[in-house]
This record gives sequence, C-alpha cells and structure tokens, in this order.
Amino acid sequence: MLNRLKLENFKAWREADLTFGKVTGFFGTNSAGKSSLLHMLLLLKQTRNATDRGIVLDFGGPGHMVNLGSFEDAVYKHDKSQAISWLLDWTLPETLTIEDPLEPMPFARFKGNSLQARCEVGIRDKRLWPRELAYRFDDVDFRLQTGSKSEFELVTDAPDFQFLRTQGRPWPVKHHPVKAYLFPSQAKSYFQNADFLGDFELAYEKLMDSMYYLGPLREYPRREYHWAGSSPEDVGQRGERTMDAMLAATVREETRSLGYRKWRKPFQEMIAHWLYELGLIHDFHLEEIARGTNLYRAMVETSSSSVTTPLTDVGFGVSQLLPVLVLLYYVPEGSTVLLEQPEIHLHPAVQSGLADVMLNVAHVRNVQIVVESHSEHLMRRLQRRVAEQKISSEDVKLYFVSANRGRAQVSDLLLNEWGEIENWPENFFGDEMGEIAAISEASLKRRVMQSG
Repeated sequence: MLNRLKLENFKAWREADLTFGKVTGFFGTNSAGKSSLLHMLLLLKQTRNATDRGIVLDFGGPGHMVNLGSFEDAVYKHDKSQAISWLLDWTLPETLTIEDPLEPMPFARFKGNSLQARCEVGIRDKRLWPRELAYRFDDVDFRLQTGSKSEFELVTDAPDFQFLRTQGRPWPVKHHPVKAYLFPSQAKSYFQNADFLGDFELAYEKLMDSMYYLGPLREYPRREYHWAGSSPEDVGQRGERTMDAMLAATVREETRSLGYRKWRKPFQEMIAHWLYELGLIHDFHLEEIARGTNLYRAMVETSSSSVTTPLTDVGFGVSQLLPVLVLLYYVPEGSTVLLEQPEIHLHPAVQSGLADVMLNVAHVRNVQIVVESHSEHLMRRLQRRVAEQKISSEDVKLYFVSANRGRAQVSDLLLNEWGEIENWPENFFGDEMGEIAAISEASLKRRVMQSG
C-alpha cells in the first residue's frame, strides 16, 4: 500500500509531498490540480502496462486510463528543459529478503517490508530519458545514474556491499532508454551480484497491478447485459464492466466481509445491502433473461411494496453508485482504489453514506482508498467517524488543493482525534456564513419594505 508520493514538475504541480492513510481525500476548487495527483499514479500504472519496454513514460491516448498528450504537455509550465521526477514509498505485502550470492554461505544481506522508488525523467537529444533511477531498501540506496552521452553507473551507499563486474565482459558504455522504473539489462548482466535489482522491479510492478481506478464519468445503465463468462480485473474506468464483475464474483461464489463485525454475505446480497442501507432501493439482483442465453438484466425494487423494475427505469444515482460499490468489494484485499468524484449524481445523504462504505472496506478488507471529491458531506462523515472512534485520525488523510497563478498548492488538513480540522482553509466549501448573512439581510430588507 502507498505510504508517500512526492512529485516535481508535473502539470500544475511545481512540487508536492503527500502521505497516505487507509482513506485519503483530495478536496478543493475546480481546476486546482486535484485530479493531477491521481493522474500521476495512473501515468505510472499505464507505463507499467505498456508492452514496449522502451517507453520511458506512457502518456496515453484514446482508450487509456489517462491521456496526457506528450512530455511537453505534462511537464510543469510546458518547460522541456525541466525534468518530471517522483518518489513512491510503499509497504510490501510480505517481507523481502535479499541474499548475497557471492558469499560462500548465503545470508540475508538486506531485509525489509517497505520499498522506495525514485526517478527523474527529462528530454535529451530530443528523446525522453530516465536521468536517474533509484530504489531504497533497508535504508540503502541502489542507484542508476545516467551521463550526458547515455553512459551509466550503478552505485550504492551500502557500507559493506559493492557491485562487482563480471570478468571478461566489456563495460557497457551506452544503453537505450527503458521504462522509468526498470534498470537497463546491462546493469544486471555486467555485474555478478545485481540480479536482486529485478526483485525491486517486480515489487514495483506488483504495486502498480494492485492499483484500480474508476473515473468520474460512468456509463448509462443498459436494459440487458451479455456476459460470456469473463472475469475482469476491475469494473472499467467508466464502470462498463460492472455487471461482468458481479456475475464473475457470483459464479465463483465469492463472499466479502461486510460490516465492522465481519458479517459474511454472498457478493450480490452484499451490494444490495449497501444500496438498501444508503436509502436508494429496497432490493437489487441480476437475473438471466432465459436460461442459457447469457443475457442478464439488473433488477431493482424501490420499496418493499413495489414491483421488480429494470435498473434503467429507476433514478440515475443507483447506476452511478453501483460501479463504486462493486469495485470496492471486487478488488483483491490489500489493493489501492483510486476514485475520481464518486459522489456525482448522488443525494447529500448518500454522499455521507458513501464515506461509511469506504471506511468499512478499508477496515474489513484492508483496501486503501484514495478519493478526489468536491463533497462536503463525504468529508464531514469521515470527520464524524473519527470523532466516534470508528477509525483513527491517523488512518484518514485529508488535503485541500488550491491554485495560485497557475501553480497548484496543497495543504495537509490536520485532523485531530476529535474529528476536528485544526487548520480549516478559508472558504473551503464556499462562503457558507456569507450566504447565511446575505439571506438574512435580504429577508430583513423585504420585511421592512412590506411593513413600510
């Protein structure tokens, strides 16, 4: 799971340094840079997924999770002389042990359960190059430095370890650019004891694979869904694979933990439970139109006395919330879920309830949630649950993002154990008191005029 993201020169961000909790929320004004923080993580994920090892950063295109155009489009103030750099720190799912293969009796040279990756990418000779790549493990740096003519050097600050050349192999004077998180193949083949660098790369790829994303624009519901038996990795960035995921989970007879007491329910029942608890409908289920057709309908009951109705014939909010619920309970435990404006089209009361769903998932399923939102109701519910000691203030990280002359800025909102924000920004969710005062003033003037 993510512990920290530090970035420089990315889109509207000259710099940012963020730590993550079990639930992390980015709030703030429009076009301030909130989404860009998620886009940085999506850029790294789609770079990992790129089939071409030589793509240093995959800025995307149509059909990608994020389409950033080019390096010039993505770098701060479009200044191609600058480099985009970032640092990721995360906790490993299990302890990693690195043995020294050159020792007569191999022993654990390095050992730990957290890892840090740093990278700096810029333009050189009209090409994108990783200028520096480093992994930090067990308080030791393992760093690749690239010279001006594509020479490279592999160094470490370990006091009792050094990389040893493989005898008989010529020194690799140059290398070709590779994905930002990968060492050139020569770095491992020309040293006798550098194979373990592949363990760092693999751990990074597993981190990227454990990230799942749902965008703010979700598909309209359909009257029928064809399912060919697939088991998608997620619900799709627009929720287009939501029904596939539900059916796959149902066929596998998966169950997910539900509630602070860890009740167990079948997948569809668990989704229906939350739709009911949030006050949207009375019941929900998927049914096959005719046996063997692989055509399914999403059916709901709006109340205990209503008839069963297709999802397309009820309020739009249900279909917009459904991908959020399914994704949170469908991904493997230990995943990180990125949600962009999940509250769209939802009633304020449902927005508040969505915060409870997130806390439930974080607590019971050990799923980390990073959400970009404009919802005051969602944030207030998070504060309330901290005050009620349903979750620790240390497990909830809240940030306020603003812009000053085109430069994004972030404030770490200090949430104390009582659920109070100690450094509440001015006009966080607009001038609420100003609106109340204006209403009172207008009302008073009208009464004076009518009585006069």
